[in-house]
Amino acid sequence: MRLIGMLDSPYVRRVAICLDALSVEFTHESVSVFNHFDHFRTINPVVKAPSFVCDDGTVLMDSSLILQYAEAALSDDRTLWSGETIQLEHQYRAVGLALAACEKSAQAIYETNLRPSEKQHQPWLARVHGQLLAAYAGLEQELQQRPQLFNGALNHASIAAAIAWQFTQSVLAPVVKASAHPGLVALSARLEQHPAFLRWPPTGPGVQAR
Repeated sequence: MRLIGMLDSPYVRRVAICLDALSVEFTHESVSVFNHFDHFRTINPVVKAPSFVCDDGTVLMDSSLILQYAEAALSDDRTLWSGETIQLEHQYRAVGLALAACEKSAQAIYETNLRPSEKQHQPWLARVHGQLLAAYAGLEQELQQRPQLFNGALNHASIAAAIAWQFTQSVLAPVVKASAHPGLVALSARLEQHPAFLRWPPTGPGVQAR
Protein backbone atom coordinates (compact mmCIF):
# COMPACT_ATOMS: atom_id res chain seq x y z
CA MET A 1 0.00 0.00 0.00
CA ARG A 2 1.14 3.53 -0.81
CA LEU A 3 0.09 6.76 0.88
CA ILE A 4 0.48 9.74 -1.45
CA GLY A 5 0.66 13.32 -0.24
CA MET A 6 2.65 15.78 1.85
CA LEU A 7 2.64 15.53 5.63
CA ASP A 8 1.98 19.24 6.02
CA SER A 9 -1.56 18.31 5.00
CA PRO A 10 -3.44 17.40 8.20
CA TYR A 11 -5.46 14.84 6.24
CA VAL A 12 -2.36 13.04 4.96
CA ARG A 13 -0.74 13.18 8.38
CA ARG A 14 -3.91 11.86 10.02
CA VAL A 15 -3.89 8.82 7.75
CA ALA A 16 -0.18 8.17 8.29
CA ILE A 17 -0.40 8.34 12.08
CA CYS A 18 -3.58 6.27 12.27
CA LEU A 19 -2.15 3.58 9.99
CA ASP A 20 0.96 3.55 12.17
CA ALA A 21 -1.17 3.19 15.31
CA LEU A 22 -3.08 0.34 13.64
CA SER A 23 0.22 -1.40 12.69
CA VAL A 24 -0.74 -1.29 9.01
CA GLU A 25 2.33 -1.40 6.80
CA PHE A 26 2.54 1.16 3.98
CA THR A 27 5.00 3.30 2.11
CA HIS A 28 4.70 7.08 1.99
CA GLU A 29 5.42 9.20 -1.09
CA SER A 30 5.79 12.94 -0.55
CA VAL A 31 4.03 14.23 -3.66
CA SER A 32 2.64 17.77 -3.53
CA VAL A 33 -0.66 18.71 -5.16
CA PHE A 34 0.90 22.14 -5.76
CA ASN A 35 4.52 21.54 -6.70
CA HIS A 36 4.13 18.11 -8.32
CA PHE A 37 0.70 18.46 -9.91
CA ASP A 38 1.54 16.62 -13.14
CA HIS A 39 3.23 13.74 -11.32
CA PHE A 40 0.36 13.49 -8.83
CA ARG A 41 -2.06 13.31 -11.75
CA THR A 42 -0.30 10.17 -13.03
CA ILE A 43 -1.12 8.50 -9.70
CA ASN A 44 -4.60 9.93 -9.25
CA PRO A 45 -6.14 12.10 -12.02
CA VAL A 46 -8.28 13.85 -9.39
CA VAL A 47 -5.04 15.10 -7.73
CA LYS A 48 -6.43 14.78 -4.22
CA ALA A 49 -4.37 14.26 -1.08
CA PRO A 50 -4.36 11.91 0.61
CA SER A 51 -4.53 9.26 -2.05
CA PHE A 52 -4.08 5.64 -0.99
CA VAL A 53 -2.98 3.11 -3.58
CA CYS A 54 -4.05 -0.42 -2.69
CA ASP A 55 -1.98 -3.45 -3.64
CA ASP A 56 -4.23 -4.13 -6.63
CA GLY A 57 -3.77 -0.56 -7.89
CA THR A 58 -7.13 0.78 -6.73
CA VAL A 59 -6.80 4.40 -5.56
CA LEU A 60 -8.83 5.49 -2.54
CA MET A 61 -9.45 9.09 -1.49
CA ASP A 62 -10.65 10.96 1.62
CA SER A 63 -8.89 10.39 4.93
CA SER A 64 -11.96 9.00 6.70
CA LEU A 65 -12.75 6.52 3.93
CA ILE A 66 -9.12 5.40 3.73
CA LEU A 67 -9.08 4.75 7.45
CA GLN A 68 -12.44 3.01 7.35
CA TYR A 69 -11.04 0.68 4.69
CA ALA A 70 -7.85 0.13 6.70
CA GLU A 71 -9.77 -0.93 9.80
CA ALA A 72 -12.11 -3.14 7.78
CA ALA A 73 -9.51 -4.87 5.61
CA LEU A 74 -5.95 -4.30 6.82
CA SER A 75 -5.76 -3.97 10.60
CA ASP A 76 -6.41 -7.56 11.82
CA ASP A 77 -9.48 -6.32 13.74
CA ARG A 78 -7.58 -3.53 15.49
CA THR A 79 -9.55 -0.31 15.81
CA LEU A 80 -9.01 3.22 17.07
CA TRP A 81 -12.71 3.64 17.89
CA SER A 82 -14.30 2.95 21.26
CA GLY A 83 -16.57 -0.07 21.62
CA GLU A 84 -18.82 1.80 24.06
CA THR A 85 -21.76 3.62 22.46
CA ILE A 86 -21.64 6.97 24.30
CA GLN A 87 -17.87 7.24 24.00
CA LEU A 88 -18.11 6.36 20.30
CA GLU A 89 -20.74 9.07 19.83
CA HIS A 90 -18.44 11.70 21.29
CA GLN A 91 -15.40 10.38 19.42
CA TYR A 92 -17.35 10.85 16.20
CA ARG A 93 -18.27 14.37 17.29
CA ALA A 94 -14.65 15.21 18.14
CA VAL A 95 -13.35 13.89 14.83
CA GLY A 96 -16.05 15.81 12.96
CA LEU A 97 -15.11 19.02 14.74
CA ALA A 98 -11.41 18.47 14.09
CA LEU A 99 -11.99 17.82 10.39
CA ALA A 100 -14.22 20.89 10.17
CA ALA A 101 -11.42 22.92 11.77
CA CYS A 102 -8.96 21.60 9.17
CA GLU A 103 -11.38 22.42 6.34
CA LYS A 104 -12.01 25.96 7.53
CA SER A 105 -8.30 26.54 8.16
CA ALA A 106 -7.56 25.47 4.59
CA GLN A 107 -10.33 27.70 3.21
CA ALA A 108 -8.91 30.69 5.10
CA ILE A 109 -5.41 29.94 3.79
CA TYR A 110 -6.64 29.66 0.21
CA GLU A 111 -8.54 32.93 0.48
CA THR A 112 -5.59 34.90 1.85
CA ASN A 113 -2.58 33.12 0.29
CA LEU A 114 -3.81 32.02 -3.12
CA ARG A 115 -6.39 34.62 -4.11
CA PRO A 116 -5.14 38.08 -5.20
CA SER A 117 -5.80 40.65 -2.49
CA GLU A 118 -8.11 42.70 -4.71
CA LYS A 119 -10.32 39.65 -5.19
CA GLN A 120 -10.50 38.55 -1.56
CA HIS A 121 -13.99 38.72 -0.09
CA GLN A 122 -13.82 39.81 3.53
CA PRO A 123 -17.39 38.82 4.48
CA TRP A 124 -16.64 35.30 3.29
CA LEU A 125 -13.36 35.22 5.23
CA ALA A 126 -15.12 36.46 8.37
CA ARG A 127 -17.70 33.70 7.96
CA VAL A 128 -14.97 31.07 7.59
CA HIS A 129 -13.14 32.39 10.65
CA GLY A 130 -16.38 32.22 12.62
CA GLN A 131 -16.91 28.59 11.62
CA LEU A 132 -13.29 27.82 12.46
CA LEU A 133 -13.59 29.33 15.93
CA ALA A 134 -16.87 27.49 16.53
CA ALA A 135 -15.24 24.17 15.60
CA TYR A 136 -12.40 24.74 18.05
CA ALA A 137 -14.75 25.93 20.79
CA GLY A 138 -16.69 22.69 20.41
CA LEU A 139 -13.53 20.61 20.38
CA GLU A 140 -12.16 22.34 23.47
CA GLN A 141 -15.48 21.68 25.22
CA GLU A 142 -15.22 17.98 24.39
CA LEU A 143 -11.71 17.92 25.83
CA GLN A 144 -12.77 19.67 29.03
CA GLN A 145 -15.94 17.65 29.59
CA ARG A 146 -14.70 14.23 28.47
CA PRO A 147 -10.93 14.11 29.02
CA GLN A 148 -11.05 10.31 29.11
CA LEU A 149 -11.72 10.30 25.36
CA PHE A 150 -8.34 11.93 24.69
CA ASN A 151 -6.11 10.32 27.31
CA GLY A 152 -4.42 6.94 27.24
CA ALA A 153 -3.79 5.07 24.01
CA LEU A 154 -4.07 6.81 20.66
CA ASN A 155 -7.55 6.88 19.18
CA HIS A 156 -9.27 8.66 16.32
CA ALA A 157 -10.49 11.53 18.51
CA SER A 158 -7.14 12.35 20.08
CA ILE A 159 -5.21 11.98 16.82
CA ALA A 160 -7.58 14.15 14.78
CA ALA A 161 -7.77 16.85 17.47
CA ALA A 162 -4.00 17.09 17.93
CA ILE A 163 -3.28 17.12 14.20
CA ALA A 164 -5.91 19.78 13.53
CA TRP A 165 -4.58 21.98 16.31
CA GLN A 166 -0.97 21.76 15.12
CA PHE A 167 -2.04 22.56 11.56
CA THR A 168 -4.13 25.59 12.47
CA GLN A 169 -1.53 26.94 14.88
CA SER A 170 1.12 26.69 12.17
CA VAL A 171 -0.86 28.91 9.81
CA LEU A 172 -3.57 30.80 11.72
CA ALA A 173 -2.35 31.23 15.29
CA PRO A 174 -3.38 34.92 15.40
CA VAL A 175 -6.96 33.91 14.57
CA VAL A 176 -7.30 30.90 16.88
CA LYS A 177 -5.80 31.95 20.21
CA ALA A 178 -3.94 29.29 22.17
CA SER A 179 -4.93 31.04 25.43
CA ALA A 180 -8.58 30.17 24.76
CA HIS A 181 -7.86 26.47 24.18
CA PRO A 182 -5.75 25.10 27.05
CA GLY A 183 -6.98 21.54 26.58
CA LEU A 184 -5.95 21.48 22.94
CA VAL A 185 -2.60 23.07 23.75
CA ALA A 186 -1.88 20.36 26.33
CA LEU A 187 -3.10 17.54 24.07
CA SER A 188 -0.97 18.75 21.16
CA ALA A 189 2.13 19.14 23.34
CA ARG A 190 1.74 15.61 24.65
CA LEU A 191 0.93 13.84 21.41
CA GLU A 192 3.54 15.63 19.31
CA GLN A 193 6.05 13.76 21.49
CA HIS A 194 4.41 10.39 20.85
CA PRO A 195 6.56 8.06 18.71
CA ALA A 196 3.87 7.79 16.01
CA PHE A 197 3.64 11.59 15.72
CA LEU A 198 7.42 11.93 15.70
CA ARG A 199 7.66 9.39 12.89
CA TRP A 200 5.25 11.45 10.79
CA PRO A 201 6.14 15.14 11.34
CA PRO A 202 4.23 17.90 9.54
CA THR A 203 6.87 18.61 6.91
CA GLY A 204 6.38 19.96 3.40
CA PRO A 205 5.94 23.16 1.40
CA GLY A 206 2.36 23.80 2.49
CA VAL A 207 0.12 26.16 0.60
CA GLN A 208 2.30 28.40 -1.53
CA ALA A 209 2.14 32.12 -0.74
CA ARG A 210 1.59 34.43 -3.70
